[in-house]
Formats: sequence, C-alpha cells, structure tokens
Amino acid sequence: MLRRVIAAAALVVTAALVPAAPTTASETPPAPVRTAPVPAAGEEQQADLRLGSPGSPVRQEIRHPGAAYVKVHVARLALAPGDHLTVADPAGREVHTYHGDPTRGAAARGDAGFTRHGRTGFAAMSVDGDTAVITLHTRGERGSHAVVDRYWRGYTPAEFAAENPSTRSVCGADGRRDAVCYKTSHPAHYAASRGVARMLLNGGGYCTAWRVGRGNHMMTNNHCIKTQAELDRVELQFDYDCATCGGNDPRPGTKVGANALLRTSASLDFTLFSVDDFEKITQFGTLFLETRAPIANEQAYIAGHGDTRPKRISLYEERDGGAYCGVRTPQLGSEDVGYNCDTSGGSSGSPVLAGSSHKVIALHWGGSCPTNVGTRMEKIYPQIQDLVDNRP
Repeated sequence: MLRRVIAAAALVVTAALVPAAPTTASETPPAPVRTAPVPAAGEEQQADLRLGSPGSPVRQEIRHPGAAYVKVHVARLALAPGDHLTVADPAGREVHTYHGDPTRGAAARGDAGFTRHGRTGFAAMSVDGDTAVITLHTRGERGSHAVVDRYWRGYTPAEFAAENPSTRSVCGADGRRDAVCYKTSHPAHYAASRGVARMLLNGGGYCTAWRVGRGNHMMTNNHCIKTQAELDRVELQFDYDCATCGGNDPRPGTKVGANALLRTSASLDFTLFSVDDFEKITQFGTLFLETRAPIANEQAYIAGHGDTRPKRISLYEERDGGAYCGVRTPQLGSEDVGYNCDTSGGSSGSPVLAGSSHKVIALHWGGSCPTNVGTRMEKIYPQIQDLVDNRP
C-alpha cells in the first residue's frame, strides 16, 4: 500500500502523475504524493489580563483589528458558587459561558465547550470577528478571579492569502457556491451538507470534518489530526453557512470541542473521533457511507470549508449551467479516486458524495489540476465498520 507523506490540504503534481483523460476501472495509475501543509489560518499572541483580583476590572477586552476570530486561553479560573465567566463578541451573537474550569471537572451542565493547550487552564470556544469580551459575572466581593495568558487570532484575508500562496485546487472558474444557494434547487445536496463542520486546529489551522453514521462519530484526514493530543486542541463549528446566497453573512453556528480519537490511519489518511456535547450537533444530521467502488464519470459533489470560508458546495465543473463535476479516475493508485470538483486549502477532510445516493464515496485529502484526490470509502469502511452504524 502506498504510504503518503507530509500533511497537506493541497498537492502539487505534474500532469504525468494524474491522467487528464478518464481511465477505466481496470487501470491503476500511480497515486500522487502530497507536498503542501494544512493552511495556516492564525497565530498565537501573549496576554496578561486579570479579572476580579484586587484592583482588576471584571471585564476585559481583546481586540486585534481585522482578525477573523479570537480564541481566548484562560490560565486560571476560580469562581464562587453562582458566579460565572463569559467570552463573547461585542454584539452578543456568540456567548460562551463557564461556571468553572472544565479541565478540573468544575463545568456546569450547559456550559460551552473548550479545548486543551497544555497542562493547565483551558481555551474557550473562539468568537468570530476581531474582538473578544471576557466578563466575570460575580455577586459582590466573593473572591472569584480569572487570568488570561494568551489568545489566538485569525489572519485577515490578505494575510491568509500571503501565508498560503498555493492552496487552491480550482481549474478554470470556481464552481463552488454557498450551501444555501442549493437549499431549494437541490434540497438533497443541501441536506447532506448540514452534517459538515469547519474545524479549527490548535487555534491556527483549518480542515473540514463531518458526522458519519448514527452515533457520535466524526471523520477527517489523518494529516489534520494524528493523535489524541492534537485532537484535544480542536474545536468544530457546525452551521457556519451564509444565510443568503452570495450574501457573505455567515451565521456563528454551533461550536463544540472534540473528545476521543477512536481510530486513525496514515496510509488511508483518515481519523475517526467523537465530540463533546454531542446533543448540540444532532440537529444538523449525518452522512452515510457507500461501500462500493466509485464509478467512472458518475456525478459527485463536495461540501466543505475551503479557504476557511463559510460552507460551499462544489457541484458543477464550472459555474451553474455547466456540467456536473464527478469521478474522472475511479482507481488512482491502490486506494484513491480522482475527481474534478473544485477544492482549496481547508477542504481537507471534506466528504465526496455520490450524486446518485448522497452517500460518501471518498474522503478528500488534496488536489491539483486536472484532478483532485480522495481516499476511496470502500478502503476506509472495513477499518471502521465495527464502530460506525452505517444503516440509513
């Protein structure tokens, strides 16, 4: 079995490695090798903010002009009964509440998710936009206090483009559109996209992940998450969709932390894991797996968060009115499949769905022109069938 090397959201290959013309199922061209990293989306910043201690305010603000998001790390949190801490955006669209340090078992039912970034403290769920407001809600002089020692901020669009010059896998015009654009015209495609989430990695990188089967299971690439330690630093954002077609007005969605790494494979480039607060995401539905091999020229589509943007669906080869995108090389090497649906950096981990059944036929891991590439689900499924309830 070919072992891929170097984690990636995009790949660079020569035309000789990926045939431009469709091949038959009997042919087995060599699979390309990834050569580019997961896109960088943000960076860590140091802070020294104190709330509630003598001489300190109960409200502090972190503002990084132009940042795509702010994710706050709480180094120390001590709360009297009934007091709580919130991390919110200025408008109050996102409010993450904590009644204690969740890493010490002090969280209350209904508290927001969190991520771990070291031996002590916790990071709150991120807030979209360039400002996070941290507030200590206390009933008088009760001894409650908090310390914020660092935060992560998301790059501006210009910074993201400068940091990731070669993460696109779009040939010709970009055929992707906001998921909501297909809510009426292609309701089954839109419904399938609901189970897809944007995944923030350690405060500074992005991939895509999605619900699989009936239980608490998520799937992404191994090159996005390899270990439990990496998973501890992951947050997932469901329903990060534009409210109107082409409106660039994304909802904040629902953010949850990751829980347990269940199974992973570097050779097949998949990771299966669970999440905290599973009940919060069941409303978004789930995806089921095709266990057959892909078929040459069958219609396919991809839902994902390329370029870290709100969810888009790659359904057409060019734009609406063009041909549907689909499978071009059903057997690319020993475990991959090639297709011409548009992707870009951040699309890694996206589901590739069959247009005929709306089930997942491949796990996207990279791309270039003329062919994007994913691991065939027929190869992954035997590795996880004892864990995943794949009955629609």
